[in-house]
Amino acid sequence: MNKLIDMMADTHAFFLEKIRLLDFIAPLLLRLYLVPIFWMAGTKKLASMEDTIAWFGNPDWGLGMPLPGLMAYLATFTEIIGAIFLFFGISVRWISIPLMFTMFIAAVSVHWENGWLAIAEGSGFFASDRTIAAIDKLDRAKSILQENANYSWLTENGSLVILNNGIEFATTYFIMLLALVYLGAGKLSVDHLLHKRFMN
Repeated sequence: MNKLIDMMADTHAFFLEKIRLLDFIAPLLLRLYLVPIFWMAGTKKLASMEDTIAWFGNPDWGLGMPLPGLMAYLATFTEIIGAIFLFFGISVRWISIPLMFTMFIAAVSVHWENGWLAIAEGSGFFASDRTIAAIDKLDRAKSILQENANYSWLTENGSLVILNNGIEFATTYFIMLLALVYLGAGKLSVDHLLHKRFMN
């Protein structure tokens, strides 16, 4: 029995040693996954900054935030600079913190009232009256399109869905950024190159 335990421990140690050679992959993939998300969000806000500021400030159809100009610019440039820093692996732990804050604010101010789901579902643990009603409307819309349009053409690149706009995506990005706070940028990054240079 002891030989079996020793053999399993040796195998485990060997496996861990080999997998450590590739430990740069996880932080790299997290970073590269998040880059286009923040880049597109930031550049879209920047491209229509007046509309973005109005949305941040208006309490009737927007977020109703104080100092909407300042908040809009902070969110926009945090996302754009964050995307660049994540891409190159520059100060990843530090830039992840304001990006996490941005995701938290987005979750509680924009998405919270819509529940968890990003895409509406009619059943399941996270389904709500809101998403069930959305699926009923989606089924009716599909029926109308099937009767009056080229439904096959409309859906050849994917199914029709209703955006629920819940906290699912913002929470997922927050958790990914939190992982980067602990993991760092990884070996394939400017952070790693600078660390090696100054540690030597």
